[in-house]
Amino acid sequence: MPQWSEDDQTFVKRVQTAQHFKLQPLSAEVAPLSTPETRGPSMGGGSDDIGDVMWTVPTITIRYPSNIPGAIGHNVTSAMAMATPIAHKGVVVGAKAVALTVLDIMTTPKLVADAKDYFQNVQLKDQKYDPVLTKDDKPAIWLNADVMAKLRPKMEPFYYNPKKYGTYLEQLGIQYPNGNVK
Repeated sequence: MPQWSEDDQTFVKRVQTAQHFKLQPLSAEVAPLSTPETRGPSMGGGSDDIGDVMWTVPTITIRYPSNIPGAIGHNVTSAMAMATPIAHKGVVVGAKAVALTVLDIMTTPKLVADAKDYFQNVQLKDQKYDPVLTKDDKPAIWLNADVMAKLRPKMEPFYYNPKKYGTYLEQLGIQYPNGNVK
């Protein structure tokens, strides 16, 4: 787990207080491994294409702390931590977990065999997945072309410049952890 600083915990508490969230510190403990059968119903998760992938090959999900406990997904409350050491520390630890998991899978044939067995005989046993997208569908990237052509020049001054600033917060003139603007 990341080594959270007093500043990290202060920032979390300030955001939770301002948003009227339950006060919860950043986690310092790794949660136990779980399966769909042992973890109970999920009330959220990552936003990606894992839904399509998990019906094609055995899949695992690794979650790691990189945000404010209680933050709402796809909301400004989740965006608040993204330029902070909280996100950086969480992603670094998450990347290590992914790398070591891949190493375990590549060097332990029984893990692969067990995953394939579970996938075929449990996950797909009574269910069939019919994807919404077909193999011939193409992404509709043209839909935002005009909007992005208009907005991109206005966004460019906010692109992070690591040659000039140590952190994105520094570039924005925001003091961490109190959020005051210089």
